[in-house]
This record gives sequence, structure tokens and C-alpha cells, in this order.
Amino acid sequence: MNTTPSPQAGRTALITGARRGIGFSVAERLYQDGANIVLLDIDLAETQAAASQIDPSGKRVLALTADVSDITEVRRAGDQAATHNGSSDILVNNAGISPKHDGKSATIAAMSVDEWQRVLAINLTGTFLCSQACMEIMKARSWGRIINMSSQAGRTVSTIAGAHYAASKGGVIAFSRSLAAETGAFGITVNCIAPGRIMTPMSAEAGQAANEQYLKRIPVNRLGYPDDIAATVSFLASNEAGFITGATIDVNGGSFMN
Repeated sequence: MNTTPSPQAGRTALITGARRGIGFSVAERLYQDGANIVLLDIDLAETQAAASQIDPSGKRVLALTADVSDITEVRRAGDQAATHNGSSDILVNNAGISPKHDGKSATIAAMSVDEWQRVLAINLTGTFLCSQACMEIMKARSWGRIINMSSQAGRTVSTIAGAHYAASKGGVIAFSRSLAAETGAFGITVNCIAPGRIMTPMSAEAGQAANEQYLKRIPVNRLGYPDDIAATVSFLASNEAGFITGATIDVNGGSFMN
């Protein structure tokens, strides 16, 4: 009989953009690691369905809805999560959008100001707001893990993602470094993951041809899967990663090497 305690037993992980794709796989993995899970997404019915898939009993998984770019909704969700579980020990800022038009991102010349602002509001401001909402609880417990989802598009030029997406994901990296420096003394680490091409509903919007072309650039000769990112989150959320902060981990099969 295995009596080894689960690495995240007694802790609570809040994952944004969690009803599908990378967010859902991260939630599943941290649940398997023993954490209580809070799924936060924009569609309550779909988020509740995702929660039931992870934990049919509903004892360790809570589904909440919020627009992460709205400070009032974020604070309300943060209060609900704290009331339900008493803590927010791990935050995974995964919510993000990458608008496409007939399978392609808008050029800078054609991009509307509204679309630019909406992408930055969700991808970058949402990361700031959710981090801010969870920081005080983590400080009080002298332990916390904030893991922010950047992108290869925030690390180097992208032929698929739009400039607004790239700018938002580059901003996430810069924000994470500042937050890591500010919170390290409180036992909180802050790191980024920069996924390459991962097979998710978002990447599917670019179309099969774009993904096949991208595959030619990957040394390990496959596209990524959400579980690849979830495994990296699991490590960064662990005690073993306590001396890693302000870092950006590239998970891309070698398509970008820094």
C-alpha cells in the first residue's frame, strides 16, 4: 500500500481559463497531485461540466465564472474561492484569447483598437488582477505559487499569432519578473511557461495547414499536448521548485531555443 502523501494535499489551486484545453489539463493534473481545485472561466455551464468530469463527487472541485479583465468579477470570484476552500495557494493564470479572422490573425495595419485592447485586457490585465487578488492570502500563509501562461509568441516572432497576442504574452513575462521580485520574501514564487504549438481548441482555429507547416520546425517531430504543459505546472507548483522564480520555461519541442 502506497502511503506517500500527495504533494499538494491540503492546498488549493485556482486555474483561469480552465474549462478546456491547457487549463483543463492543468486542473486535472493538480487534482491528481492532491490539490483542491477552483476552475474559473467565462461560461459557467461548461465550467461546471468540466468540474464534474474531474471530480464527479464535487468535494474537491469548485466551478466559478468571471471575466478576468473585470476587477469586480475577479474580486468576487476570489472571495468565493476563499470562502469555499479557505485559501488560494496556487494560481495558474491561463485565461487568454487570440482572435482569428478566417483562420488568420489581423495584421497591425488592419487591427482594430477594440480588438487590441480586448486581447491585452484578458491576457495581460487579467493576469495582473488575478495575481493581485490572491497575493494577500499567499503572503499570510508564507507560501504561494503563481504560474503565468505566456507563449512562444512572447519570446520570438510568430507567423501565426497577432501583434496584440504577442505583446500581451511578452508583457506577462515582464510582469512576472516584477512580481517575483516583489513577493519572493513572502515565500511566493512567480514563473512563466511559454508553450509552443499545443493542440488545443485555440490552436485549431489557425487551421490544419498552419499547424502542419509549424510541425516542420519542431525538432522532436510532434506538436505539443496540454498534458505537456500540465506536467510543467505540476513541477513549478511543487516544493521542489521553491528556488525557481522569475523564470520562463519554454515548452515547445525545440522550435525556439534561447
